[in-house]
Amino acid sequence: MRYELFVGLRYLRARRRERFISLLTLISILGVMIAVVTLNVAISVMTGFEEVFRDRLLSLNAHIVLVKPASYLTGYDELAGRLEKRDDVTAAAPALTGQIILTSGPRVSGAVVRGIDPDRAPTDLEPFLQQGSLSDLKARTPVVVDGRNLLLPGIIVGDRLASQLQVGKGDALQAVSPIGSPTAVGIVPRIRRFAIAGIFDSGMREYDSGLVFLNLPDAQGFFGSGKVATSIEITVDEVAEAPVIAEEIQGAVGQRYLVEDWTRLWPNLFAALRLEKTVYFLVLLLMVLIAAFNIISTLIMVVMEKRKDIAVLRSMGASRGSIRLIFLLKGWIIGAVGTLCGVLLGYVLALLLQRYQFIELPEDVFPVSTVPVSISPLYFTLVALASLAICCLASLYPARQAARLHPVDVIRYE
Repeated sequence: MRYELFVGLRYLRARRRERFISLLTLISILGVMIAVVTLNVAISVMTGFEEVFRDRLLSLNAHIVLVKPASYLTGYDELAGRLEKRDDVTAAAPALTGQIILTSGPRVSGAVVRGIDPDRAPTDLEPFLQQGSLSDLKARTPVVVDGRNLLLPGIIVGDRLASQLQVGKGDALQAVSPIGSPTAVGIVPRIRRFAIAGIFDSGMREYDSGLVFLNLPDAQGFFGSGKVATSIEITVDEVAEAPVIAEEIQGAVGQRYLVEDWTRLWPNLFAALRLEKTVYFLVLLLMVLIAAFNIISTLIMVVMEKRKDIAVLRSMGASRGSIRLIFLLKGWIIGAVGTLCGVLLGYVLALLLQRYQFIELPEDVFPVSTVPVSISPLYFTLVALASLAICCLASLYPARQAARLHPVDVIRYE
């Protein structure tokens, strides 16, 4: 063991009359540890929220969407079949999107309708269905309307929309298209009845109160559009690779189509989440800076207390670099111990939050009922490196001052 490291470790253990310095060292370690724990847990929670929003959005929407600007897609089966042949694509299916007005008695609400093929649709709606299933969209549901027994096509609505219209599974809804059909007497709105085949709860207010699903042929018949689609929805094996796959598909289909991945469909939402996480990281990193000031004050106290020792070491031939290294090692050890304890304790706390979920959230505000936590080794590593860097920088000034002490002055006056 080099003597610089030996002396640096020895200075961590104070003698009886130097217990106050030893207490300051312990406080410095605890300060770094608490700052690192707080930073790791906060970043884990923010990452958890980001992944929850992403997973919910991608459960109800495709990873990649192919559209034909200002036009409908014809011959979509052949195009979807070509896309499904790619090794990195798991599903590609047509969808028809439009706006409708839903009525139930005196209650009225607008919604966005998506016509999908339940057998091929990449939408993973099943986990969010409280009642019914996607396959019920293809069946006809018997419903009694005004004393008549009718077989109506199915529709799946969000739970908030069902609550607004005060309907449940098996009830009838009347749908009105804002785009009417031209007749001899003018524009007549398209009106059709549907039976509620299912109710879903995604945890996202905008979707639960304003999104409905129809079988693709039923949507085409209702809008009178014929055998067309507004988009082809694509899911891929690796969500993170969606931007690259979208660019490859764009190059393969040409410029007459527009291909967008999920990062371009909701750029503001995910940019805001990333910015919020970055701001939290920078703000909480200030706690590490505060802990670094404790390290500075502790090392300054040690330097003042060990002036005689420094003079003796210099008289015995120790260089300025060796004296500087002794106190740098002491500061680095304090930072390393505090960082290591903070990373371990932060991991344990994040793991407890992830496993036991004892912090509840209001369900009408957040898409989850408990605090989501995602433990990322990358972020834990970045926090540890940032903490170590700050602690190392904090050790520079006291170590430099210790190296500048002249042994003659110390011996003369002390």
